[in-house]
Amino acid sequence: MLTTLRIKNLALVSDLTLELQPGCNVITGETGAGKSIIIGALNLVLGERADRTLIRSGEESCSVEAVFDTKKLRAPLKIFLEENGLEPCDDHQLVLKRTFTSAGTNRQFINGSPTTLATLGSIGEWLVDMHGPHDHQSLLHTGKQLLILDAFGGLEKDRAAFGELIRRRSVFENEKSALIVDEKTYAQQLDLLRFQVQEISTARLQPDEEKSVEEEFHRASNAAKLLQLSQAALDALSENENSLLTQSGVIGRVLAELQRVDAGATNLIELHAQAGETLRELQTALSRYADKVDVDPARLAELEERLNLIHTLKRKYGATLAEVIAFGDDARQKLSVLESRDAELARLNVALAKLDAEISIAGKKLSAARQKVIPQLAKAVSKQLEDLGFKQSKFDVAISAAAQPSSSGLDGIEFQFAPNPGEPARPLRAIASSGEMARVMLALKTVLAAEDEIPVLVFDEVDANVGGETANAVGEKMQQIATKRQVFCITHLPQVAAPADAHYVVTKQIKNGRTISEIALLDKKSRVTELARMLGGQTDAARKHAEALLK
Repeated sequence: MLTTLRIKNLALVSDLTLELQPGCNVITGETGAGKSIIIGALNLVLGERADRTLIRSGEESCSVEAVFDTKKLRAPLKIFLEENGLEPCDDHQLVLKRTFTSAGTNRQFINGSPTTLATLGSIGEWLVDMHGPHDHQSLLHTGKQLLILDAFGGLEKDRAAFGELIRRRSVFENEKSALIVDEKTYAQQLDLLRFQVQEISTARLQPDEEKSVEEEFHRASNAAKLLQLSQAALDALSENENSLLTQSGVIGRVLAELQRVDAGATNLIELHAQAGETLRELQTALSRYADKVDVDPARLAELEERLNLIHTLKRKYGATLAEVIAFGDDARQKLSVLESRDAELARLNVALAKLDAEISIAGKKLSAARQKVIPQLAKAVSKQLEDLGFKQSKFDVAISAAAQPSSSGLDGIEFQFAPNPGEPARPLRAIASSGEMARVMLALKTVLAAEDEIPVLVFDEVDANVGGETANAVGEKMQQIATKRQVFCITHLPQVAAPADAHYVVTKQIKNGRTISEIALLDKKSRVTELARMLGGQTDAARKHAEALLK
């Protein structure tokens, strides 16, 4: 449910925070007071296009923020947020925010994470359904109508099973399409795959060999220099008359003489011995290192050729040797399939024929079940429409064979409505009167309240061209729906407003020379006053009538 709506600098609203209630919420007020701003704000935060002229005069930007409690939301919101890199809901609180500026900059956020307008719109379709002269009328789309029919008839499992058959068929068709090519293309594909497999397999690659080859190549390409430097170090250490080891011997003799004169110099003798040992260890290590340095032009050429091959294969098939090897494995599998093309095509044709038979049986079964459900749905909706003032109207569902099977089945449907006797039923989307449209939607929502997954319903102009008993029925229907969903209704009729769980009134005020719209939640006493105004004035009779309506 929608728990909080904050609007800032939108049209006549300066800064408004609205705490909403569960159940049925009605919004009333004088014409022009700004009731439609609530609808406009919801549209914006649910992803509708922004109109810069809506920014309050004198301001540079406006924003709308909505907080939804998602504990009972059936849609896969958690997965959707993860897949789109968005923050998860904190304590089931989903926070949507939309800002736009007079310069045309749009920014939108979900749980504080920046997102796209399309993503915001996708979530909005799960949260709010608007009815009246506005968008979000999901029931007008034939695809949604089919979902509703199946939900009403409890056919979701049959529909899902059929959809899985269609998905499997699509996989087989894609495999078959990849095999059915002209002979020239087929030959080219074979040649390419054979070359790729041969090139990669001949290289006998190891996933981690590149680093070791590069290190050995670096040493081999610098072998002469390494040998020269190590020999120079050996010369300085031990292989000339001025070498360090020769000088160390001279120092040792001097220190021995020093010890004979002063017995306290023993530690100097020990330090000299340690230094000599270290120099001899260095001499041994250098000799071994020089022995291992191999100036071999043939090995250098071999290593250079191997590195060039590795770089060539990476340039063609992947950023790493592991990717190159994986590419080769994939190419080998494709080659195997192509080389056995005829047998593979025969296998796929058998599988498709079997699957087509299953699709036909499942599709006909689903169509037959829908045919049985349609009269029940039509009767239930017609009964609701009768209560809403359409005494002799007709609601029906036209079903026909779809041009081709889809994941929804073999059928196409269209909700149809004839408001007056003697008139042919027309598609629901072709109804011109917003008042008629809203009441048909209300009848559908009343019938389908238990099945529909959208938690927030907004009705605008639902009471257009109605009055008397029909107005009472409209109020009762919305209250009935509100036992399952959160409902918002903008109305001019006291009969519609009276049954609501919460009543808000929109007023226009002048503050500091500026006109602003304000909205307030009414207590019981204030509701009597507002209903009396809607009934025609603050007379005793009007107030008594208002009190009676509330009772």
